[in-house]
Formats: sequence, structure tokens, C-alpha cells
Amino acid sequence: MTREPARNTATRRRDTLARLETDEDLWVASADADGNAYLVPLSFHWDGGVLTLATPAGSVTARNLRRAGRARLGVGPTRDVVLIDADLVAAYGTDDVPDEVAGPFAARLRWDPRQESGDYAFLRLAPRGVRAWREANELAGRDLMRDGQWLS
Repeated sequence: MTREPARNTATRRRDTLARLETDEDLWVASADADGNAYLVPLSFHWDGGVLTLATPAGSVTARNLRRAGRARLGVGPTRDVVLIDADLVAAYGTDDVPDEVAGPFAARLRWDPRQESGDYAFLRLAPRGVRAWREANELAGRDLMRDGQWLS
């Protein structure tokens, strides 16, 4: 296998933002109060600063995120991964989600949870840390964001 040269920070950031703008699904890792891990794939919308997820309001993921206020998100395949540590900044139900949150989510994903039976949680997560790498040669310099600030 031919390994490509390691990308610099600017290229990794550009590639990461492109993935957030074009991918539709990610993995959400959360934990319950006892520390039991839970991992689930969900669709997402990236608005340039915050990720919006939707899941049934009574789901394990919704309960864990509301309780803990944070999650780890994984976007992309294992050989081009973006890991995001994110903080919950807002949570809405089907009846109180603002149109400016639910509308872009529904338009991008061609699915509107507000039209489903049952209550959905719209969870807004702000990245606190972002890492991206493809191969072992990109492990150094994989940090792209710390404390909510992009690194240069």
C-alpha cells in the first residue's frame, strides 16, 4: 500500500470542514451515569459552528447527552477519521424546536423528524476539540481544535 504524505494543519482543517459539510451520518458516543458506553449512528447537520442531531426524545443517546452535556462524535471511515469532542449547547423537543434549527436539518437530510410520530430531541453540539488523521504518519499534528478554537 502506498502511503500519501501527511497533510499539514490547513489541509486537514479544510478536509475536515468539507467532510462536515457533505457527510450526512456520524457516530455518537455517550455514557450513562454509571459510565456504561453507548454508541449509535445518527444523521447530522453542520451549520458552520454547531452540529444538530435528531433522535427519539426517550432514546439512550438523548438521555445521556442531556444528563452529561457532552459526547464524542466520529465522522468518516477509519482511515480518514474526524473525532469531535462536543458540548451540548441546546436541546429541543419536537414542539419547541425553532424553525431555524429544524428547517436546515430537514432540508439537508431530506427527512423532518417533526413529521414523525412521537417526540424527537433536536440536540445542538458545539465542538470543543477536533482531531483528524488518515494513517500513522498523520498522528502527529492530528489536533485541529482545542477549547473550541481552531489551531493554525
